[in-house]
Amino acid sequence: MNIKAILKALFAVIVWGASFVATKVSLQYVAPTTVVWLRFSMGVIILGFAITLKRQFELPKGKDWGYFALLGFLGITFHQWLQSTGLVTAQATTTGWIVASTPIFMALLGLIFLREGLRWRQVLGILLATIGVLVVITKGDISELGHGGFGTRGDILVLLSAPNWAVFSTLSRSGLKRHPATRMMFFVMTFGWLFTSLLFYFTSSNLEPITRIPTDGWIAIAFLGVICSGIAYIFWYDALQSLPVAQTGAFLYIEPVVTVIVAAIVIKERIILASILGGLTILVGVWMVNRTKPIPPLDKAAT
Repeated sequence: MNIKAILKALFAVIVWGASFVATKVSLQYVAPTTVVWLRFSMGVIILGFAITLKRQFELPKGKDWGYFALLGFLGITFHQWLQSTGLVTAQATTTGWIVASTPIFMALLGLIFLREGLRWRQVLGILLATIGVLVVITKGDISELGHGGFGTRGDILVLLSAPNWAVFSTLSRSGLKRHPATRMMFFVMTFGWLFTSLLFYFTSSNLEPITRIPTDGWIAIAFLGVICSGIAYIFWYDALQSLPVAQTGAFLYIEPVVTVIVAAIVIKERIILASILGGLTILVGVWMVNRTKPIPPLDKAAT
């Protein structure tokens, strides 16, 4: 048993679970775009140091420039804009549960674009996770859907971030086969930070609010940048290199539970029974999808 790799994976998911709470804290003082810009300014520096120490620095070649730019826009700029803007009105706990449904969207992408079949158990898991998301967003009152209610604007933005991350993860697979994970993430994050810098410049280039951020705000932003976007990414990919993918992925089930606990302690978010039940339903559905061996792509199955 690789205890060191297990501890690294556990560390990563715990701080990622707390990241939604840290984002809520920082959003009290500055705009979402500013939070993302500051966060990834720190994250890029940490990953830059990491690839330098590992002697992995090497400029992208040919089409990799465009590939990393696309991933940077999807996985950093757009994804973090969705989540940080969503967290202005969405609860941290709601966000944690919704994000946990990402593997469901990955399975659906495999069905639609890779022609990967789904077994009945996976279909049932997708249905359960969908019900769980609806319960979480409506706080248990699914009848709201019949009256046009569907959570807050923030809930919807966070929900959109789940399929977006699924697209990002799917597109990242080919790159991870050709590049060391830390180096690839450095360039992806750098492009994402550059795009975010443009967004920051055109929407909130006034630096005065940054100078007024109090101590607790800077602690939250430093936690997001140094720990969540820097160290946690490095630890996670180190764990992936030492542990089976299925074993490493199982740690992600802990993330929304951490969010619920930290949100209750730090920002006093009320724990709603419907959210807990809906969240557990999401996790069961995700578990059913991930634990079932998928049917091979239809074109391969036919040969």
